[in-house]
Amino acid sequence: MAATQTSTKQDAAVRETATRLRVGVGAFKRRTQETLSTGDLTVPQLTALSRLDRLGPSTTAELARREQITPQAMGITIASLEKRDLVSRQPDSGDGRRVILSLTSAGRAAIGSGRSAIADRVAVVLAESFTREEIATLDAAARLLERLAELL
Repeated sequence: MAATQTSTKQDAAVRETATRLRVGVGAFKRRTQETLSTGDLTVPQLTALSRLDRLGPSTTAELARREQITPQAMGITIASLEKRDLVSRQPDSGDGRRVILSLTSAGRAAIGSGRSAIADRVAVVLAESFTREEIATLDAAARLLERLAELL
């Protein structure tokens, strides 16, 4: 019975951590969205561009799967990026039914500036309000969050 109580306490602690992560990451996401100025890329746009930058050319469906959203929602994001000439579409040479998305040179430039606006603001706050040890802890946590996101 003692093992069951220990297991239940551990399960509760893991659930509490999961809840704190959801709340904390959600708040961080909302605040970084507020950092974006009018005309800046939205978070979904930056996410799609970042995926294309990291993974290379892809389809709308593949991007949607990676972000766990509907292909229709990703299609809306991609259409807005196309209007800004940040993404181009090319027919798949191996399968004429598929369309491959790629970053344009403007897309590469935009992703760099979009990343830096948010990263610059976060860096200022870190430098002004956190100790070196806390920054190191956040760096380790960021790597774990990336891994957690890939596993979800």
